[in-house]
Amino acid sequence: MTCISISMSKPSDHETIIAELESEFVELYKILKFEGLADSGGNAKQAIADGLVSVNGEVETRKRKKIRAGDQIDFIEHHIDVIDKSGD
Repeated sequence: MTCISISMSKPSDHETIIAELESEFVELYKILKFEGLADSGGNAKQAIADGLVSVNGEVETRKRKKIRAGDQIDFIEHHIDVIDKSGD
C-alpha cells in the first residue's frame, strides 16, 4: 500500500507537486522515489545526503526524516506541498 497520492500543477518557473498523505507520515526519501524525482530509493537517499533537498526551507540530510502534512520539500526545480488526504 502506498502512503501518498499525487496531483501536480506547473507554474512558470518550477513544478509544484501536491502529495496527499494517507498515513501520519512518510520518510523523505520515499517521497522523492514515489514522485519519480529519483530513479530509485538509493538515488533519493544519495541526493538527500548530498544536501540537495530542503524541508521547510532548511537543508535536510536525514534520509528517513518523517515528513508530515504541512511540510514543504524543495528538490532541484520541484516543490512539494504535503497535505493530509483526509483534509484535516
